Amino acid sequence: MPRCFSAPGAAILLVSAGPLLLGMERAPLPFKPSPVPGGVAVVALAGGKTAPKATFRGEPVLVRWSGRGWVAVVGIPLSAKPGRQEIEVEGRSIPFTIRPKRYPEQRIRLKDERQVTPNAEDEARIAREQALMGPAWKAWPEGLVPTLRFQQPTPGGLTSSFGLRRIFNGQPRAPHAGLDIQAPAGQAVRAPAAGMVVLTGDFFFSGNAVFLAHGEGVVSLFAHLSKITVTQGQVVKPGDLLGEVGMTGRATGPHLHWSLSLNNARVDPRLFLER
Repeated sequence: MPRCFSAPGAAILLVSAGPLLLGMERAPLPFKPSPVPGGVAVVALAGGKTAPKATFRGEPVLVRWSGRGWVAVVGIPLSAKPGRQEIEVEGRSIPFTIRPKRYPEQRIRLKDERQVTPNAEDEARIAREQALMGPAWKAWPEGLVPTLRFQQPTPGGLTSSFGLRRIFNGQPRAPHAGLDIQAPAGQAVRAPAAGMVVLTGDFFFSGNAVFLAHGEGVVSLFAHLSKITVTQGQVVKPGDLLGEVGMTGRATGPHLHWSLSLNNARVDPRLFLER
């Protein structure tokens, strides 16, 4: 039986997917590598009959067969410095290079000053929520195999791009680690790819949110929802309903915030969107 850990307003489920999605085909890489902070590097590994195990900054990395050999699909965090980096592959280091990229700046005015500078009570809540979110970002349910090709989870224009250097009420804050999709409140939010719900809850910054693990360290977050229609442990197909667009948490209007993570590094979801 799965184990469920709960806290006020949220719960995380640590699960094994078992045989549910073991038959999913391991599709070839459907995206163009972008080895920049917030992007994805594809690093060639040695050949062999079985996939080697790779890590980057201590996190396990997705490995795929490319047709010529095994490759590591490495999510690069926004905080990464350009230059030489290394992944560890079964006792040896393989280098790759991160190219520089400068993201534009976004200035936002919020009426609620607590959303910019949380008070002590808010800080305690945020710490509890981060303790829950940490394992969700690292979820690796057994048997789930991600396709790495995603549908846009709700119709609408892209308003706040990934990587924006955000300034709230004149104060610099963390860069925008997701993609904002402009949409009316109540519009359906659907799974962009198959996966398992590993965490839901009402969070200080993200509002009503759903974490969906697609397999092998690939995880989506859908935030600011007005309604959540899935539960922990639920396995969903592409297009299944997850919830509805809202403006809960730190939001200035109704929209969907979608973050995508590989090996616990938030990357630009547009790299994986179907064209």
